[in-house]
Amino acid sequence: MSASPEPKIQLMDVHKRFGHKVVLDGLNLTVGKGESVVVIGGSGTGKSVMLKSVLGLLTPEKGSIKVDGEEVIGLGLSDRERVMKKFGMLFQGGALFDSLKVWENVAFGLIQGLKMDRAKARDIAFEKLAQVGLTAEVGELGPAELSGGMQKRVGLARAIAASPEIIFFDEPTTGLDPIMADVINNLIVKCVKELGASALSITHDMASARKIADRIAMIYKGKIIWDGPVADIDKAENPYVDQFIHGRAEGPIKMEVKV
Repeated sequence: MSASPEPKIQLMDVHKRFGHKVVLDGLNLTVGKGESVVVIGGSGTGKSVMLKSVLGLLTPEKGSIKVDGEEVIGLGLSDRERVMKKFGMLFQGGALFDSLKVWENVAFGLIQGLKMDRAKARDIAFEKLAQVGLTAEVGELGPAELSGGMQKRVGLARAIAASPEIIFFDEPTTGLDPIMADVINNLIVKCVKELGASALSITHDMASARKIADRIAMIYKGKIIWDGPVADIDKAENPYVDQFIHGRAEGPIKMEVKV
């Protein structure tokens, strides 16, 4: 799928550094309306910093980040909150509140962010739990009583609870066995399509990337070095992409190993 003429998300010449360490070095990326874009790359290449910059958790020193054509770098608090209402997020570690029941975790943004009536939010939470294959009984449990795969499902239910226009997925299959990872990937595809949402994911898991992406982009040293439809990645003819997708130690990507 090609990007929309008016992207939901557009990053242009984005730069971010921490002290002398350059993390984003002129990054360009677009996510079209209803499109699922997955950014792949190794640890320390800038994936998480890119995501945090879009979310407004980090502020780039240079460049532009637009959501629905609106510049979001430097937004004031009220405007930032307005834009954030378009977003849903599945965190890498689940990030569930141990002190809350499962359904309360799913409904957290509805109650705290949207000030929704608690009973109405509870009904929506159970509806979203059903969408990810979890029963009402699970909704009454605590997060500590769930397996890793079930916690990921709860995290996904929370991400879609407010029917967001854009969903971010941060390493969605980390810590899961291959079968459960595929279950989560299938649920991500299903939920994103049902919402008609745009999705921006970061991962180093190629099985996940191939399953959930319409388009894949590879980041290396803070830049997008390849971008194309998921079906084209195996014939990318890019030595960095080839090394990464096949998991080879030998190639242009050199791992920093301290001896």
